[in-house]
Amino acid sequence: MLRSRLSNLIQWKNKTERKPLILRGARQVGKTYLLKEFGQKEFPNVHVLNFEEYPTATKIFDKDLNPARILNEIQLFLDGLIHPETDLLIFDEIQHAPNALTSLKYFYEKMPQMAVCAAGSLLGVGLSGESFPVGKVTFLDLCPMNFEEFLLGSGNEQLLNYLKNHSRTEPLPEWLHNRVWELWKHYLITGGLPEVVDTYRQFQDNLYLAFQKVRDVQHDLLDTYMADIAKHSGEINAMHIERLWRNVPAQLARTQDGSAPKFKFKDAIPGFRGYEQLSAPMNWLEKAGLILKTSIIHTAERPLSGQMAENRFKLYLFDVGLLGAMNRLSPAVLYNMEFGRYKGYIAENFVAQELVSMGIKELFCWEGRTSEIEFLLHTLQGIIPVEVKSGINTKAKSLKVFEERYHPEKSIILSSRNVHIAGKRYYLPVYLTRRLINE
Repeated sequence: MLRSRLSNLIQWKNKTERKPLILRGARQVGKTYLLKEFGQKEFPNVHVLNFEEYPTATKIFDKDLNPARILNEIQLFLDGLIHPETDLLIFDEIQHAPNALTSLKYFYEKMPQMAVCAAGSLLGVGLSGESFPVGKVTFLDLCPMNFEEFLLGSGNEQLLNYLKNHSRTEPLPEWLHNRVWELWKHYLITGGLPEVVDTYRQFQDNLYLAFQKVRDVQHDLLDTYMADIAKHSGEINAMHIERLWRNVPAQLARTQDGSAPKFKFKDAIPGFRGYEQLSAPMNWLEKAGLILKTSIIHTAERPLSGQMAENRFKLYLFDVGLLGAMNRLSPAVLYNMEFGRYKGYIAENFVAQELVSMGIKELFCWEGRTSEIEFLLHTLQGIIPVEVKSGINTKAKSLKVFEERYHPEKSIILSSRNVHIAGKRYYLPVYLTRRLINE
């Protein structure tokens, strides 16, 4: 499974002043696989210490945080010689070892020649602020595989290269547009979790079988996430976190006009009525990387973060494939595009997921009295509105209202249509979301 983050890791390796690196991300997004692949390609030797697999390894860090002593004991524990000048040391599932997390500060200060990477899920969930070596590490976030990575992982590298090399302002050849559109529908079913994509790749010659296998894997993964919630919820009621997480796709599915609705607190958790009561389980899900929040603002002026209210937002799932699985949407319904009101929120969830995978930390939606723009991009060209259409209908009443009020340098409409430019409006296929900022 080729990941674009591999290039970021190589850049990190080649820095003259290199800090230890922490790779963050939700469970099952491929953190361990990526670090091992990186190590095998870029270092003569890779040493992995997995704190979930070997809980007793945490005791190595109990005496003190001296890197020389720690490295000596790790060599004994792993039964192998580690060369600090040339090798890569990986601390896996580091959330189980707070002292190991803190030790990264001392690796940076006292043994900077040692390349140290750490991978962790649920970082920030149940760990104190003192555990994090602020300023002494480099953070890198890993999301589910984006659509381009899905194309690579499913054997469509040549198609992706053709797509990337095509002019960004010219319509795509119709055969290419149709083929990529078909594969995009496949992605809506699979999502970007590597195990799911690999299952699809193995069986894609028989789509019916492939999608059935995909759903089986997704439901197994959902059980894993539920078990994580029960195990790591800490002082927060695990049942509240689970109910809130299940409520996110349920609320999206109840939409009447196809667009993702504002999240409603009422009945999300029985007996909980407002944001303050829901904030703890919601923050847990955010820190675990299982939901994506889009703040709803009414004034599209810089800074966008200054316009938001903490209790007005939309919530999406971190993986569009799991969204379909949780809502029991048949793969055939998605593949045949016969999902009526479902199309809008699923397309929006895809766009939100792609934007986050591009490194955009905060998502914003604009609402007027009777108008809504699904996403706003903060770029060097100013604030760019992005409207998401579920099909070929690209009428944009809300966009017109926004344009008349704020006069953006350009506007973007994502739909099933081929590339088309009309004045300051850019009409792009929704599968080209990753090219929005560079368009």
